[in-house]
Amino acid sequence: MSPEDQQFKIRGMDCAEEVAILKREIGPLIGGAEYLSFDLLKAKMTVLVPPGTVGPREIVKAVERTGMGARVWADDAEHLEPETFWQRRGRIVLTAASGAFALAGFAVHAVLSGGILRAFGSEGMGIADGVPTVSRAFYGLAILLGVWSVLPKAWNALRRFRPDMNLLMTIAVLGAVAIGEWFEGATVAFLFSLSLALESWSVGRARRAVEALMDLAPQTARIRRPVEEGGGEEEIPAEQVEVGALLLVKPGERIPLDGRVVSGASEVNQAPITGESVPVPKTIGAEVFAGTINGDGALDIESTKRSGETTLAHIIRLVDEAQSRRAPSEQWVEKFARLYTPVVLALAVAVLLLPPLLFGGEWSSWIYRSLVLLVIACPCALVISTPVSIVAALASAARNGVLIKGGLFLEIPARLKAVALDKTGTLTWGRPRVIEIVPLAGHDERELLERVGALEARSEHPLARAILAFAKERGVEVQPAEDFRILQGKGAAGRFGGKEYWLGSHRYLEERGEETPEVHERLEAMSQGGRTAVVVGTADHVCGLIAVADEVRPESRLAVQELYDAGIQAVVMLTGDNRGTAEAIGQQTGIEDVRAEMLPAEKVAAIDELLARYGAVAMIGDGVNDAPAMARATMSVAMGAAGSDAAIEVADVALMSDDLAKLPWLIRHSRRTLRIIRQNIAFSLAIKAVFVILTFAGHASLWAAIAADTGASLLVIANGLRLLGRRTAT
Repeated sequence: MSPEDQQFKIRGMDCAEEVAILKREIGPLIGGAEYLSFDLLKAKMTVLVPPGTVGPREIVKAVERTGMGARVWADDAEHLEPETFWQRRGRIVLTAASGAFALAGFAVHAVLSGGILRAFGSEGMGIADGVPTVSRAFYGLAILLGVWSVLPKAWNALRRFRPDMNLLMTIAVLGAVAIGEWFEGATVAFLFSLSLALESWSVGRARRAVEALMDLAPQTARIRRPVEEGGGEEEIPAEQVEVGALLLVKPGERIPLDGRVVSGASEVNQAPITGESVPVPKTIGAEVFAGTINGDGALDIESTKRSGETTLAHIIRLVDEAQSRRAPSEQWVEKFARLYTPVVLALAVAVLLLPPLLFGGEWSSWIYRSLVLLVIACPCALVISTPVSIVAALASAARNGVLIKGGLFLEIPARLKAVALDKTGTLTWGRPRVIEIVPLAGHDERELLERVGALEARSEHPLARAILAFAKERGVEVQPAEDFRILQGKGAAGRFGGKEYWLGSHRYLEERGEETPEVHERLEAMSQGGRTAVVVGTADHVCGLIAVADEVRPESRLAVQELYDAGIQAVVMLTGDNRGTAEAIGQQTGIEDVRAEMLPAEKVAAIDELLARYGAVAMIGDGVNDAPAMARATMSVAMGAAGSDAAIEVADVALMSDDLAKLPWLIRHSRRTLRIIRQNIAFSLAIKAVFVILTFAGHASLWAAIAADTGASLLVIANGLRLLGRRTAT
């Protein structure tokens, strides 16, 4: 029997701790934890089991035994059973009620004790003897409500002899009650419940940042029916729109599907897909993407992709998958927490038993200190510090048009030492453009464009298209030449205005024997500048020269300089183009290490050499032609991946727009993310170290320890979520 996927929405799964609990509970039921996969961002669990062996009902019951909830997953929200108010808000209600009863208990105690100070013991660490019955009732309710959602998880951990933070907190609270510290027990229960609510909120905030991508594309599309189907406009669900359908998009509306403009002109805000800060002009033939925002003009768009195949759909799917590719720092935290919790539990037992048994210490004092250690052992802030930062950084990058395939690739840019770039389509536009026109023999620029345009009018050659586009920009009307013919391997010829003209390369001009020293000098200068020359003439003279080249992107030089400023030690150009052209591009972009006329295997060898010298190397290309070299590099980056499924799939990082400046931004973003993760880990561990010292010195209290841990959780969450606001500079 072939396996099948069973997917479940898990309520209460907000961190790696809950994932570990589910693996321990459900793994034995289905034959091993390797048949489970989790998506924390969507709170989704996938179970891979042979059909008929374990049903959804059994899995739901197993999840409920852990204290979490489960329901069968449905991609369509309409078919997903809605959550009740209690499922959505129960934790907040319990936390608020716990805090209210704890405060009420303390207020009653303070009044009946004659003041706040008298309500505390002489050392200010706990509640004095003789807690009023009413206060105990309030404290008891606060404790019960605070640990209500924790008890099933604590019981599960105790039953499996796998201590976790839920068990530690439950023991600490019950221990505090046992030794008469009612106020401290209630405070610990409330603050721990609050920390869990904060954790859930922080994951939900990051989750909503990514889910916002899914809300970009409209759920419906307005289409124009063909005349044979009755004509007219109709609004239908976007997933029902076929490729080739005509979409009507009004000013200010979001574009529902990827397509090509067939009528109209407008400016489109592509920031949701490419991160570009200014709207992009769109005219007939221009490509548009689902989720982008139309400007002031109405557009008729021919759909080119189904809703599940759009560029936005690819981004959403790959951002989802990115959550399973955990960063090294995230893996380290999880391993550390797994060892840390039982070690501190053992230490708490030692603190409880050894001083009274070996040194005659007072039992009540050392019981209290052991309970404080249990509270300190709670790894909330530590466990949540990394995943929140990683998810926030991934979501921020996606909003900026930088698609990162996982936490693993988020950390790599921070340690890059060398960057290798393809030339065509990366440093340059990837298509030829007219750079210079040199009229000769009394002709002017317009006359030259008319004659060359006439000879190129029916050609599909890239150089011909570049010249015709330039002529159109200059308002030159092109009339096809008469008696047109191809000169195989040399050029073309034809009649214009009753006169015979020809066009060709420098070599063809030499073959005709019409080259003059002045023309030769000009052509050599063009060649040395990396430009391709098109010569046009008659039987009598050379009419002029047109220089065509793959023009450098305007941002390339600044981007290369920013790479050096970001600490990159070597920027290398790897290209299959001729050396003259490559060196000219290198000079324009500020790249000194130019390697030209390279075959794919030679590019791979160059990457190997850079790896040996620098250790961490990125290769930036189009995601297809440079695939071997990109695969060998430490990190591969695809340029201009918007609309290119292959480029999005092949690279570790995809720059959705044709903007090389996003690469130095990514390096800075990666370093900032690592800096925040290290800050969070160091801060969390420092707080715990301080309270361990205070505990042994007898100056720490239960409520202060949990308050510090909750405060630490709040601070690391806020610090990590700062990455959501990181926008690219343009």
